[in-house]
Amino acid sequence: MALVVISYLAFTPQESPVAADINDKIAHILAFVVLAFLLDFSWPQSPWRPLKAIPLLGYGLFIEAVQSLLPNRVFSLWDFGADIVGVLIYPLLLPLLMRYSVLRNLRGRDRSSQR
Repeated sequence: MALVVISYLAFTPQESPVAADINDKIAHILAFVVLAFLLDFSWPQSPWRPLKAIPLLGYGLFIEAVQSLLPNRVFSLWDFGADIVGVLIYPLLLPLLMRYSVLRNLRGRDRSSQR
């Protein structure tokens, strides 16, 4: 569902060119942090590895390539860079996320609940 929403937002033609402002980059970063989380916990028994990021980076590049074909959209290396930053931030946030028992249980790391 997240891919559908992000794709819709990325591919919907704009009435005017999308501004290259800081809010746009923050949106890219947040979107890719969320996508990294969803991808990571789609396979919860497998820890986060850079290999998991490859499909996300491919998706980010795909978005930019399609946008280059749309009215009032452009291919932006800055946007792709923001996507990369989002993917790089996710593993830094992971130790904080793992404080939640539900996520630890998904990973199988909360052995105390199995007693």
